Amino acid sequence: MSGTLPAGMRMRGKVCLVTGGGSGIGRATALRMASEGAEAVVIAGRREAEIEAAAAACRELGADAVPVKTDITQEDDVARLVRTAVERCGRLDIAFNNAGFQERRAPLEEQGMDIYDSVFDTNVRALFLCLRYQLPAMLAQGRGSIVVNASVSGVRNPNPGFSLYSASKAAAISLTRSAAMENASRGIRINAIAPGRVVTDMMLRAGVGDIATVSAGLPLRRMGSPEEVAEAVVWLSSDASSYVVGHVLAADGGFLAS
Repeated sequence: MSGTLPAGMRMRGKVCLVTGGGSGIGRATALRMASEGAEAVVIAGRREAEIEAAAAACRELGADAVPVKTDITQEDDVARLVRTAVERCGRLDIAFNNAGFQERRAPLEEQGMDIYDSVFDTNVRALFLCLRYQLPAMLAQGRGSIVVNASVSGVRNPNPGFSLYSASKAAAISLTRSAAMENASRGIRINAIAPGRVVTDMMLRAGVGDIATVSAGLPLRRMGSPEEVAEAVVWLSSDASSYVVGHVLAADGGFLAS
């Protein structure tokens, strides 16, 4: 049965695509996919040096790796990204729509339209564009799995000062669920991962707060790592979760349960 696939084999023979794959959760997931036997990992991101380094690390783990410099808020870039994956690798089996943007902590009335545009363009518009181009590629082969990197902030805002991020992630969750219901009967599983407090460069730049203080407020009394979230993403995107559709999986150290 597909649900009994052991760790180490879950990505075997799969062609995977990861946006925002040069750092943080994206990079950790790309490497985990490679270590789980992925045939190829297409790594998208804006910073060329980062995605090149992530691709090199994936190759060391035995996977073909294709870095593609991409601004996922631009339709032409997203179309080229998916086209590159299909032309280079022959198909697209799994996509992890991971790239995101979080504003610096500030009251809502102090956030400008430029920040609003950056948050919603990256977290909502880009997700729409990715789905718009990934779905036809998967529908052409009658199967596929897509995971969206949402956030516990889209379910319950854990911190004041991040209203735009929370609203955008709530929209991302709604879009994920709607797309999942449209495509489940067509062979495409779509789900979301909702990380909690995970130590990444984006989190540190946003000014979430003192790590020790934040950690003390979590049931596990610690923050998560990108590698821990990557494990959940690989399970959710693989055939091991073959009966899971339209789900939002919280990898949050118990935050939503507290």
